[in-house]
Amino acid sequence: MAAEDNEKSGSDGKVRSFCKLSFWQTTHVSSSSSSSSFTSSTFSSMHSSVHQQSQILQSLDRSTHQQKTTVSSVAKSLLPTKRRLRLDPPNKLYFPYEPGKQVRSAITIKNTCKSHVAFKFQTTAPKSCYMRPPGGVLAPGESIIATVFKFVEPPENNEKPTEQKSRVKFKIMSLKVNGEMDYVPELFEEQRDQVSVEQILRVVFLDPEHSSPAMDKLKRQLAEAEAALEARKKPTEETGPRVAGEGLVIDEWKERRERYLAKQQVEGVPSM
Repeated sequence: MAAEDNEKSGSDGKVRSFCKLSFWQTTHVSSSSSSSSFTSSTFSSMHSSVHQQSQILQSLDRSTHQQKTTVSSVAKSLLPTKRRLRLDPPNKLYFPYEPGKQVRSAITIKNTCKSHVAFKFQTTAPKSCYMRPPGGVLAPGESIIATVFKFVEPPENNEKPTEQKSRVKFKIMSLKVNGEMDYVPELFEEQRDQVSVEQILRVVFLDPEHSSPAMDKLKRQLAEAEAALEARKKPTEETGPRVAGEGLVIDEWKERRERYLAKQQVEGVPSM
């Protein structure tokens, strides 16, 4: 009986120890798997969070860069354009007020760049205004006095000369060029993106019967322009490119008109 009791107690102890071992192993495996699952999910969520933060930072960087670019472009647009030419007068063309007549003005154009610069005139009234020269190429530091011809319309409603206003405006454009070359208007069409508007000039009338600093200066500039034109007309050896149209004057329009009328008369005569 004692032996049987010992056997039973020994077998019961084995069963209890086996059950304890099984329970411990199950619990350990379960806790390990849950811990592993928790660690994996936590890592995934952290990785996702870091990725989202990285995307947010990248979007903020792009937004900041775009804002800086926009501010920079706006600031550049607000800054004054760097001038290549110095004009005298700087923003006006003075004409003697003589209704019904062709009058002249003058403006000094100087290249202030370290490279050659081409310039070109434009006007809102090409039929009644003419520039001599209409354009040219200036070396660094070189200057020229351009002459502007204009027909003065008679006054309306008996306006006084001081009240007479002109809607005609002139524009001077500039373009950097590579070295010496002959001026051709096509330069400004071929390199349109590089063209700068130097100045818009408005017309101001002066009373020719009264002396004034502006009138006296205009007379001096016109005299210098005529002397320079006569010097260029002399048959001397050319040392550089000449300005296109430098010998043309507004009187050429009359010659063209006469040639046109003569051609029309010849074409109108019936053939024998």
